[in-house]
Amino acid sequence: MLDLGAVAARSGPPVPPADEAGRLIPAVEKLVVETGLPVSVDTFSAEVGRAALAAGAVAINDISGAADPALMDIAAETGCGLVLMHTEGPAREERPLPRYEDPVAHLLDWFGRRIAAAEAAGVDPEQIVLDPGLDFDLGVRDDLEILRRLAELRGLGRPLYVSLSRKDFLGAVLAGSWDGRPAAEQREWATAAATALATAAGGSILRLHDASALQAMRIAAAIDPGSEAEVELASG
Repeated sequence: MLDLGAVAARSGPPVPPADEAGRLIPAVEKLVVETGLPVSVDTFSAEVGRAALAAGAVAINDISGAADPALMDIAAETGCGLVLMHTEGPAREERPLPRYEDPVAHLLDWFGRRIAAAEAAGVDPEQIVLDPGLDFDLGVRDDLEILRRLAELRGLGRPLYVSLSRKDFLGAVLAGSWDGRPAAEQREWATAAATALATAAGGSILRLHDASALQAMRIAAAIDPGSEAEVELASG
């Protein structure tokens, strides 16, 4: 699956939906036709999400956790896939880092409430996958604890969408400090290691940038017969 977005997840000024759609929709249309692969769109705009689905996308990857109820209405109406990502406030806004006594317990409660809201809006649970939101409203220790305990999140009964590729927390671990973390393009092998472990721990869908991380996922899933990640194996 290809995941496309036209608005950076980092904090910044609002982007009008028309501008976002103007960049995103032509790419969706072209990739749907030329690749034949399913396409998801990274957006928290209901207007943009609806246009992308009309252009051939099959899922909405929403970093706001469907803060706009219209996104749940669209999912209920169309039957599209819906990625619900944990966050503690509006997308692209700076805020103090929350503190959690137990980040996994917090996510279990937060996702439970969002799943209930989606079901109340008419979304079939089978449409929903859950993204812990690594690097979003979570500290480095929180991110690591969540990855260690992904199996507990599987108790919610929905697949886990793990987006860890090149994340800042990986750079902070490598450098031993947040301020000294290497640039994103220098986190390739940290991503590969985390990908393999996340696959073995229960990640079902991994959002990746590098071929090395894709290889790590495929090998981890092939070795672990209990893995939820889907891998095609060649015969012979």
